[in-house]
Amino acid sequence: MANDLFVLGIPFAEKLLRTFCVYGFLLAGLRLAGKRELGQLNPFDLVVLLLLSNTVQNAIIGNDNSLLGGIVGASALLILNWIVVRFLYTHPTIARWLEGDADVLIERGKLHDVRLKRELITRGELEAAARRQGIEGLHHVETCRLEVGGALTFVPRAPTDDEKRHRELLEHLVALEESQASLVTRLGALERQR
Repeated sequence: MANDLFVLGIPFAEKLLRTFCVYGFLLAGLRLAGKRELGQLNPFDLVVLLLLSNTVQNAIIGNDNSLLGGIVGASALLILNWIVVRFLYTHPTIARWLEGDADVLIERGKLHDVRLKRELITRGELEAAARRQGIEGLHHVETCRLEVGGALTFVPRAPTDDEKRHRELLEHLVALEESQASLVTRLGALERQR
């Protein structure tokens, strides 16, 4: 039993090589799949990612089910990721080339349908994301960017002069109604005192 825990089923170098190859393949695959896979997961995308993780598990562990083999594989992934993140931090040009650039999906209030289609984002998904960020609808959006990590960033549109005036009038109307209610209450109190 202890043999199953602490003896590698495959050579140490092979375990590292398998882990590094799968890591590289997944990075390339997710980059090619687009930004949507990283940040805007729908149930189908989540299922694919879960199945993908289960599929590549066998490529990493091979015929090694030992505890030590799992620790070596996990450690190799963590160390490799640590190295890659620091390398990309110190080499921003390479990082930008690998990660790509943000895509502007709405610019000056205009929806770019071609870019939505390229990223496989529907108008409904975009509207739902805007609502999650407190924006009532796409007509209230000045700019929307699909960031390199897959997140959608919205910049609300500034209200027009007519919209500002309308809001001010509504605020004044509410203030007048509150004043009227206060006056009615005072008059009622005065009449009861007589």
